[in-house]
Amino acid sequence: MISIKSSIVIQRSPEEVFHYIANFENNPTWQGGMVDAHFTSEGPLREGSTYDQVATFLGKEIRTTFVVTQYIPLHKIQIKSIKSTFPITVTRVVELVEDGAEVTAFVEGNPGNLFKLAKPLMKKMVQKSVTNDYRNLKKLLEK
Repeated sequence: MISIKSSIVIQRSPEEVFHYIANFENNPTWQGGMVDAHFTSEGPLREGSTYDQVATFLGKEIRTTFVVTQYIPLHKIQIKSIKSTFPITVTRVVELVEDGAEVTAFVEGNPGNLFKLAKPLMKKMVQKSVTNDYRNLKKLLEK
């Protein structure tokens, strides 16, 4: 099991930041290796909403179906994979801070057999990937 945490402050309102990161169809614009993401359920966004995404990691294509397991508007959203070769749970929390919005991501996953040879390095690789993704998000939203 891999468990990581990453935080960053973005100089935008918490509402703007939350709306952007809670719309998973935006993921390919700021997450490395993300190829596609689209909702498979009708809006509005809520617990039980679903979406599919396609990503690449270490040269492997990862197709995942996610369900929203927690949703607190403008504050917290948690998603869990329900169909994937890399089971994962991601929690994104947005909080008001003096300089804007602090975004904290909690990622827990089990790489299973897909990345068996890379397991010893997986935590470092996932941490680096998530940290880079949130730096990209900051650059994008602070333009």
